[in-house]
Amino acid sequence: MSTDFLGVGWQWPVGTDAVGAIAMTSGVDELEQAMYLILSTTPGERPMRPEFGCPLADYVFAPADSTTAGLIAFEVVRALTRWEPRIDVVDVDVTPDPADSTLWIDIGYAVRGDYDRRNLVVPFYVIPEEADR
Repeated sequence: MSTDFLGVGWQWPVGTDAVGAIAMTSGVDELEQAMYLILSTTPGERPMRPEFGCPLADYVFAPADSTTAGLIAFEVVRALTRWEPRIDVVDVDVTPDPADSTLWIDIGYAVRGDYDRRNLVVPFYVIPEEADR
């Protein structure tokens, strides 16, 4: 299957290539960078697109427990379904790390029209000392 429909875009975070031009990325790398950009943008952050993003920042001071994990999974599915039409979200598993205040967001997805399942893992950090106040 051709992945030409995935397009080519600026590498994120923005950088330069060997000749000083804006670094470009394509294919699945571009797709995963776009997904990460959606998840790391707080709604309201972009003046001309106030609804764009995922409200993960709302959970920074929440406890790292199963309730927060379920809410984060819901928000991730909702944001990726709305803002990334090139993928089908298969599942989202949010797992608290018992060693620290990290919630690991494991996103199972498939590129539209392709049955090759892929995963993207995103760390999310909460501040537990602040959650108890």
